[in-house]
Amino acid sequence: MNHPVVIVGASMGGLRTAESLRRFGYLGPITVIGEETHKPYNRPPLSKEVLANEVTHEAVAFEERDATADVNWVLGTRAVSADFEHNIVTDSDGQVHPYAALVISTGLRSRRLNVPNGELTGRHALRTLEDAIALRAELVQGKNVVIVGGGFIGCEVAATAVKLGCNVTVVHNAAHPMLRPLGSELAEQMQLRHEAMGVTFKLKRTVTDLLGVSHVEGVKLDDETVLHCDVLIEAIGSHANVEWLSGNEIDRNDGILVDSAMRVMQRSGHAVSNVFAIGDVARFANPIFDQEARRVEHWNIPTETAKRAASVIAAYLNKSDAYPAILDEPFKPVPSFWSDQYDNHLLAFGLLGLADKATLVAGDISGDCVFEYSRGDQLVGVCGIGMRSVVQSYRAKFI
Repeated sequence: MNHPVVIVGASMGGLRTAESLRRFGYLGPITVIGEETHKPYNRPPLSKEVLANEVTHEAVAFEERDATADVNWVLGTRAVSADFEHNIVTDSDGQVHPYAALVISTGLRSRRLNVPNGELTGRHALRTLEDAIALRAELVQGKNVVIVGGGFIGCEVAATAVKLGCNVTVVHNAAHPMLRPLGSELAEQMQLRHEAMGVTFKLKRTVTDLLGVSHVEGVKLDDETVLHCDVLIEAIGSHANVEWLSGNEIDRNDGILVDSAMRVMQRSGHAVSNVFAIGDVARFANPIFDQEARRVEHWNIPTETAKRAASVIAAYLNKSDAYPAILDEPFKPVPSFWSDQYDNHLLAFGLLGLADKATLVAGDISGDCVFEYSRGDQLVGVCGIGMRSVVQSYRAKFI
């Protein structure tokens, strides 16, 4: 096997895979193909502290380590196809990349509004560094900003825009922002904290059209309400980047189905021994919770899945006697995420969205507090505003 490990996706997951391959003893060549021109950078701060200041690659770039100094970075090009039978990836420049093992780390792209007058300028999403640079230029004092989507990204951007002096309205299709992960009590409390800072919410509403001739000047809601705006931000979810894998007999329904070793599963039910998927694009079962395969868009999952895939790849390519035992190791990462909104610092472990009950267990709902999230009698998550030591103590309960 003289061909390199090819990693498609120059994201945090791609970088962590390369680093972990070296850590687990793979000394062969590594090629990373990335659509963006930038080397890997940290995305979560793009909607938080970085967006509030000057947005640059230097502000979010990951440290380059000596172990991966020899990685071949193929940037500014995207993978357009993969042939699992012949072990090759073709990129948008027409270059063919043979591989000994392939790691799919193509992540997500922003979902956009599908409305009749959708060709207007002034529409923004927030997924990449370039997105953040373009949006930051628009967030100036006095601008009227409409954010469609009241999830974490929408609320983080709302908090940042308010701090920059913008007038912010959030349109959300549920009764409270962040309702599904946080539950009604904590979600309502976060809504109150946003409103106290000046954010207006239009809840249980959707956008049906955009107003303007060339640049967006407003949005029309499903109740015929018109909201005038200078800046429109769409934070309505994401699509998994899997289309380039068509032609391979694999399960690409809502991401890529993988086994516990991160090996891509064929529709026949067999794993592809040298093709792996990691991060937001991978759909896998986590026995901490149940046997249902899910994509998990939490901050630590790209790193955890990268380490898991790299350990398997290194053993496989090095023909290690330990390979069967490594394959059989259970994979039970504890999902975690964090969110900063004004002075509210949220930290969570588990899968809060699985819960049918959220219970205040520490602190006061109007201040710092901790909620447990349960599905029946099973603890599936914990989230706190502040009280980090209390929240972090729960992590051991999932291991």
